[in-house]
Formats: sequence, C-alpha cells, structure tokens
Amino acid sequence: MTLSEYLKTMDKDGLAAFARDCGTSAGQLKQVAYGNRRASAGLAVSLDRETGGVIRCEEMRPDIDWAYLRNARN
Repeated sequence: MTLSEYLKTMDKDGLAAFARDCGTSAGQLKQVAYGNRRASAGLAVSLDRETGGVIRCEEMRPDIDWAYLRNARN
C-alpha cells in the first residue's frame, strides 16, 4: 500500500491525529504522499512505526540502508 492510498482511508480528524503521531503535519504528509517532497529518515521511521509496517521505511526512502539498521537491533 502506498502512503497516498493509506491517507485516503482517513477522514480529516484521523489524518490530523495520524500526522501528530508521526511528528508532522497533515500537509507535510500529503506533500510526501504525492511526491512533492521526500520523507526525512525520521518521518520514514515514524510512518513505519505508526502504520504497523503497512508503510515501510524501505519504500519511503530506498536510498537508506535499512537492512543494516534492522540487523543491528538483533
């Protein structure tokens, strides 16, 4: 599932709460979802965490070596 698809499942209040949980604004999430901005590494991690892995940080920022970070925790 893409971020834009995920956001479309939410009403305005749900989107605002989700953005707050991710440490950003609804507007910023929409900018990232529609490709106008790139998610920071921190936002990519927040999206992964807050969606329970539905939106993966690897998909949001494929330029980062997430496998190294995930393996470092084991």
